Amino acid sequence: MKGIFKTLAELGKVRISLPVALSALAGYALYSGTIDTQGGFLALGVFLMSCGSGALNHWQERKTDAQMPRTRKRPIPSGKITPTQGFLITAGYLIAGSLVLVFSNPVIALVLSWMTLVSYNLVYTPLKKITAFAVIPGSMVGALPPVIGWTAAGGLIGAESIIIVATFFFIGQIPHFWLLLMLFGDQYKLAGMPSLTDIFSEVQIKRVTYAWILTTIASAFLVLVFVLQNRVLIFSLLFYIIYVLVKLTHSVFFEKEFRVLPAFYKLNFLYLFMMIFLIADGLLR
Repeated sequence: MKGIFKTLAELGKVRISLPVALSALAGYALYSGTIDTQGGFLALGVFLMSCGSGALNHWQERKTDAQMPRTRKRPIPSGKITPTQGFLITAGYLIAGSLVLVFSNPVIALVLSWMTLVSYNLVYTPLKKITAFAVIPGSMVGALPPVIGWTAAGGLIGAESIIIVATFFFIGQIPHFWLLLMLFGDQYKLAGMPSLTDIFSEVQIKRVTYAWILTTIASAFLVLVFVLQNRVLIFSLLFYIIYVLVKLTHSVFFEKEFRVLPAFYKLNFLYLFMMIFLIADGLLR
């Protein structure tokens, strides 16, 4: 049973699906000011939908995954499960997530969840075999979950606050994926997929990625100014944003080699803190 659950968790990309559910819950709490039963079911439904999207991605990329050292041990290319079993698990996740959402939340939550899946599986996944810039349209996958929570709680989809929050998560996806490409660009080449190194020099990649990091930090400042209201939360997050800015700027301009992995983790913690602080700010209003 332990092995089965481990395979299901890996196939559903649980480590990614949990933050996706958390960002949806952030949008919900930000508008409603509470985390009630509906909010709990929303988080569960979005989590299951995200697991389904992750499992579908495993199924879609099973052949290219087998060619890269980083991914060849995934459930399908490693032979732990067959492609047919992977597809059935995908269907199970998506059906369960859809049912949870349709019976517990307004239909807009289900519609936007499926739009998120389309963004990831039908836009980003095919495009990244064609261009290293696929992440830009594919970044909608990060922007939509907080909107799902906001609208499920009754908020307007075009409200200023949620647009600012969604913009932060949209922009933040770009340096996140580009840092991954910097880490595993050579492996992408093994699978015949385009890499940033085919387009830019190492120095250019570092500069472009740093520009996107600055844009992410700028969008985080917008959240501080126009969305968050609790002063303790604002100054706490401001401290971390400045810390990230100083550390990454030093790494880019004053170190011989740009340390990609530490930059990747610092940005990921920024996204995580943003979700937690948005929830806390909504609950403290």
